[in-house]
Amino acid sequence: MQDPNADTEWNDILRKKGVLPPKEKTQDEVEEEALEKQILLEQESVVKTYESMTLDELDENEDDFSEEDEAAIEMYRQKRLAEWKATQIKNCFGEVVEISGQDYIKEVNKAGEGIWVVLHLYKQGVPLCTLINQHLSELARKFPQTKFLKSISTTCIPNYPDRNLPTIFVYHEGEMKAQYIGPLVFGGMNLKVEELEWRLSESGAVKTDLEENPKKQIEDKLMSSIRSTLPTRKDSDSEEEN
Repeated sequence: MQDPNADTEWNDILRKKGVLPPKEKTQDEVEEEALEKQILLEQESVVKTYESMTLDELDENEDDFSEEDEAAIEMYRQKRLAEWKATQIKNCFGEVVEISGQDYIKEVNKAGEGIWVVLHLYKQGVPLCTLINQHLSELARKFPQTKFLKSISTTCIPNYPDRNLPTIFVYHEGEMKAQYIGPLVFGGMNLKVEELEWRLSESGAVKTDLEENPKKQIEDKLMSSIRSTLPTRKDSDSEEEN
């Protein structure tokens, strides 16, 4: 009788067709297969986790990756590096920088691809200009991907009229997107930083987390207060009867 576990070509054919049961594995074969599975699981685990690694972690664990994974990991490393560089470029501002007319072309017109610029024309001694500079300093820290600039009006634009102060120009990739000119536009000294943030967000210069115009809330409260002090129609009718 032929041994069903014998390594013959005929037995292999019978096994494939299901005539013979699978060949029994030796203890060494079982252990070798278990080891191969363990190695495969560890490699898969490494491959699955590299996408969540930082650039430094990728470098530290480089020896743990197999040769088959190196190409994919290198592509991922380059992608992460490009994302990091883009983030660094976009988050490199964070403060209001003073410029002169000579800096205008470089800082505004040639600010760079995808860069929003907020330029405040001001003069010392104008209270509203001082207030807006304070607000812009706060917003520059909150939105470091936006370039915030300020310039004394006549230094940037010769003979610029004081009646137009404060003035804010908004640019994107060197093209003007919005302009806010004169004290009435800003609502005077009652201007809140949230109101200025909302206005800049409407132009696209910043991405605010405010859900609605804060000035609208003030206006709604004011109108509600006014309505509550006005006489009702019933009160008016009673006065006429008397």
